[in-house]
Amino acid sequence: MDVEDSEGSWEALGSRDPVSREAAMENIRQEVMRRVQNTGPAQENPSSPGAAGTCPSDLNHMLARLLMLSQRCPHADVREKCAGTLQSIQDIGARIPRPLGNGPSRFIPEKEILQVSRVEVRTQSIFEDAFAALGRLDNISLVMGFHPQYLESFLRTQHYLLQMDGPLSLHYRHYIGIMAAARHQCSYLVNLHVNDFLQVGGDPKWLSGLDGAPRKLQQLGEINKVLAHRPWLLTKAHIEQLLKAEENSWSLAELIHAVVLLTHYHALASFTFGCGINPEIHCDGGHTFRPPSVSSYCACDIANGNGAMEEVQGNHQVCPPRPSSGTVSPSRSPSEVEVLMEKMKQLQECRDEEEASQEEMATRFEREKTESMLVSTSEDEETLPSREVSRHFEDPSYGYKDFSRRGEHVPTFRMQDYSWEDHGFSLVNRLYPDFGQLLDEKFQIAYNLTYNTMAAHRGVDTSMLRRAIWNYIHCMFGIRYDDYDYGEINQLLDRSFKVYIKTMVCSPEKITKRMYESFWRQFWHSEKVHVNLLLMEARMQAELLYALRAITHYMT
Repeated sequence: MDVEDSEGSWEALGSRDPVSREAAMENIRQEVMRRVQNTGPAQENPSSPGAAGTCPSDLNHMLARLLMLSQRCPHADVREKCAGTLQSIQDIGARIPRPLGNGPSRFIPEKEILQVSRVEVRTQSIFEDAFAALGRLDNISLVMGFHPQYLESFLRTQHYLLQMDGPLSLHYRHYIGIMAAARHQCSYLVNLHVNDFLQVGGDPKWLSGLDGAPRKLQQLGEINKVLAHRPWLLTKAHIEQLLKAEENSWSLAELIHAVVLLTHYHALASFTFGCGINPEIHCDGGHTFRPPSVSSYCACDIANGNGAMEEVQGNHQVCPPRPSSGTVSPSRSPSEVEVLMEKMKQLQECRDEEEASQEEMATRFEREKTESMLVSTSEDEETLPSREVSRHFEDPSYGYKDFSRRGEHVPTFRMQDYSWEDHGFSLVNRLYPDFGQLLDEKFQIAYNLTYNTMAAHRGVDTSMLRRAIWNYIHCMFGIRYDDYDYGEINQLLDRSFKVYIKTMVCSPEKITKRMYESFWRQFWHSEKVHVNLLLMEARMQAELLYALRAITHYMT
């Protein structure tokens, strides 16, 4: 039985039937043990041929999957059996892999993140569904697990986008995901979708570089870069170029599907960097076959998940066990949380007493838009993308630039003229049936999600703060809400937070742990993840609005 023939057994591990899982696990155990005995110990050079013509790279791949399952499978029986199989392999003298890194995120302590061994019933069910659909429970899902209501909507939307009936073939979808993630140098997402692309029958030659892909996909390169970095420059001319190409032209339905994929993965790259997502255990950079340098490693560590499988106490969705940047020292002076709450209270009182004129509201928007250009995204030098990533897109020097520079003037995108609710939603739903509804639900959940808490404070109305964050992101993209007082943004969002927001939304590859820790130091990690969900969805909607408006202009 070769690797391809055994795929059915690996897929069966996601079954909700324990008998089916038991049978599948036994088949996998026998196959792996046979390969270990034929091949010998795992080798440092995975391309070296093994005994009996068996390639150790296949075996190493299977061992890495066992390691991943021993820690990430939502079914306890599969975790235990995978750990036991790895122990058996080590007992006969073969080398087994161990995980690199500490948990799903570089920014959030592993014990702070919901673990597959101890979650509430609803989250457990979501994790099981995700595992059954993808054959993995990825680090993004584990971090999003702080907010199960959002995670459920996200996974449902992504499943429809990638796997359900639609205008584009499955391998086209994954390749477009690779193109989009590569624009932000997001090797995590690129690697995931390279594997998925090959799994659905994609041509490996396309992965040698964008010039190896079909001309039709190459034509997406221009709107990929414009949407990722300067979406306000997208015009109906870009759309016309794709729809009226002499050869390999796109249909409107295909283009809508492609645009949603591009914006989805640009935004997801922001979330990936903003949460410091680590490589998946079974992917490059997630494991090693080298022994640890300090203490000997044994498979019992796998079973224990290096602490990952310990019981997690408390309700992470509302209140993780400690603030995101360490313990807060007792003090009589108000904490940053209390200061922010007081500002919200004062702004609400001012709003109730008097309302600014339309002229003053417009002036405040222009002032905030101008100030947003003065916020620097990073002090670090530009980093060049690796060849592994840069081969999937063109013009690597093209990046984010503020939308109004050196006297250039980009007209304000007024939400009353073209909004998601009144225009974008119906266009997507018409050309990509039912998807507009899924997308709308995801936007609404991210925007309205609240537990009425701020750190340890309960019963707090956070709607003013959430709206300020969402509208600030749209303001950076030149999008204005006529009914919003942009003077509130400077009151609620301090400079370190603005730097983080702008970097994550515009240049996410520059996010550092220091930047993550520098804002909202007394808030819970779950609240920072919530912020990242808001940033991701606001960014996606902003990009999508510019693209859909351009398509509408072309159609009319």
